[in-house]
Amino acid sequence: MGVDLELRAALKAVDAAELGRRVKAARLAKQLTQAEVAGESVSVAYVSRIESGLRRPDPELLEAMASRLGATPEALVLGITRDEAGELRLELDYAELALATGDGHGALARSRAVLDTLSAGSEALAPLTRRARYVEAHALETTGAVENAILKLESFTATPSNDLPWLRSCIGLCRCYRETGDLARSVATGERALEALAASALADSTDAIKLNLTLAMAYFEQGDVAYAIRICLRSIDRAEQLRLPQALAAAYWNASIFQSKSGSLHDAIELARKALFIFEQGEDARNLARLRAQLGVLQLRATPPEITEAEENLTRAAQEMAWTSASPTDLARTDLSLARVAYLKGHLEAALTATTHIADQMNDAAPLLAAEAHALTGQVQARQGDTVAAAKSYHQAVLTLTACGADRGAAQLWFDLGALLDQVGDTEAARDAYLRAAASTGLTSRVSASHMADL
Repeated sequence: MGVDLELRAALKAVDAAELGRRVKAARLAKQLTQAEVAGESVSVAYVSRIESGLRRPDPELLEAMASRLGATPEALVLGITRDEAGELRLELDYAELALATGDGHGALARSRAVLDTLSAGSEALAPLTRRARYVEAHALETTGAVENAILKLESFTATPSNDLPWLRSCIGLCRCYRETGDLARSVATGERALEALAASALADSTDAIKLNLTLAMAYFEQGDVAYAIRICLRSIDRAEQLRLPQALAAAYWNASIFQSKSGSLHDAIELARKALFIFEQGEDARNLARLRAQLGVLQLRATPPEITEAEENLTRAAQEMAWTSASPTDLARTDLSLARVAYLKGHLEAALTATTHIADQMNDAAPLLAAEAHALTGQVQARQGDTVAAAKSYHQAVLTLTACGADRGAAQLWFDLGALLDQVGDTEAARDAYLRAAASTGLTSRVSASHMADL
């Protein structure tokens, strides 16, 4: 049986010196002479040059030498056997499955185990190594290690290859920059990737549209709301033309987020419903659960709140998240929304039990979410008539939120806390919360300190 095409390609790619070292090690392990390895195929001098890295055997000679050495051609070229390479591919299959279902820690452990095995392997295993590096980078983002994910994604995307792993890594890098507040770099990354994709076969793919949407979110966070919405609308049109349901659902979802943040709740809810309908026809259970939860949150914010439908969506989302190994933060965020449902329905003890648990659980992992839980705890206590306890909960929310720093995501909560503190008569703390809300959005006073004395 001859050497297969995959191994022939690997033989061309392997470093000749590396191959020579493996041949020599295998010969010494079998206590053979170079003459015995050469047999009648080639001269002893030729075997010597192979071991020195000065010559590379052709596939047929490689197979003959491997037979005399009691090794496989794969072990000489790749450093591992065909079965071992198959086991590594299977391990990466499991890692990718874990990543797809939201198990970032499982994906990270498996991808790193593969990388450890490949660290001393051949350059011919570069495709397998690249695949493991891709999973590792995205698993880091999933587990919340965003800064480390950025380092891995920067390395992975440094050389454009215009394949799906590269494109999806560009999307991840653009998203990670945005999440860390580096909006200018997020925009630059997205624009550069789109330029590289322009003439490629992926230009009209679902992932290309998702890249546009990720870029739109960066523009939105940067304050260029109108342009972000235009990108979103163009993406909807393009996805409809190309009949790409996943891309269309993602475009509706992003448009819903933009409308929500712009205050157009009715439009946001309708767009989320459109996205949800498409997701329900597909197999992306994880994003289906996240979108269903978002729709529930929007319905609670409507005037008047759509409590019954919101509770149904949030309850189903919590079940779906449990099935898909959602992160503790996603689960806690959904549970907090269900606690708000209980509060709105007058089930105050149930709401209080839930908010207290979530605040304790998320204090270190997600302080912004913990602050929201403290704020809702205060609202429950105020409705129970205990304004002293409510004031303490609001102040705990302030302390927790202060640890988050100034952030656009915290602005709405600061503003809400200002109103809540006002309601319990703490006007000084309310004023400070309103100022922090403004600072979190980037607003500062246009009145200089030198002019304050004139007022």
